[in-house]
Amino acid sequence: MSSNNCQQRIFHNFAAMRKIIALSIITALPTVLQADEKWVFKAFSPTEQVWLNINLYEESIEVPGMEMFGPMNGYVNGQGIYGTWMVTSVKKTTEKEALINLSNDLGSETQAVRLSLPNDSTCVFEQQEGHVIKKAVGRKLVKIPQKIELKIIRERASKNHNAPPNAL
Repeated sequence: MSSNNCQQRIFHNFAAMRKIIALSIITALPTVLQADEKWVFKAFSPTEQVWLNINLYEESIEVPGMEMFGPMNGYVNGQGIYGTWMVTSVKKTTEKEALINLSNDLGSETQAVRLSLPNDSTCVFEQQEGHVIKKAVGRKLVKIPQKIELKIIRERASKNHNAPPNAL
């Protein structure tokens, strides 16, 4: 076997290895990106008429009526909810659990909330301490339940969601 023939085989093997590595990276990329999007969603409770719009990874969500504060990690609002509650801090505790702090639009009340993801389509919103979020029912302000199950809507979190999707 000539050295020229041997070099050609080595070159072809090296080129094939590069293609395999490139293909492996391209194949794995969607899985990595999908994992990064786990905590970027909108969620809605049809029974309580409560919206959660969240991005745990970056401050990228404009809060309706609060644009002067710039992008935030998210907010909570809904039909009858007294004010808009902005996410002021986030802490991911496990892959499926996070703690967030909310502040109302006046800045006078705060609320600690534990979020958990029991599956890909559900987010559990559980108020921990502080003032409870209230909504108007008739002429009274009533507390929303301490624990609410929200239906996750898998799309990029955004500011435009004042009405629930037709699917709900």
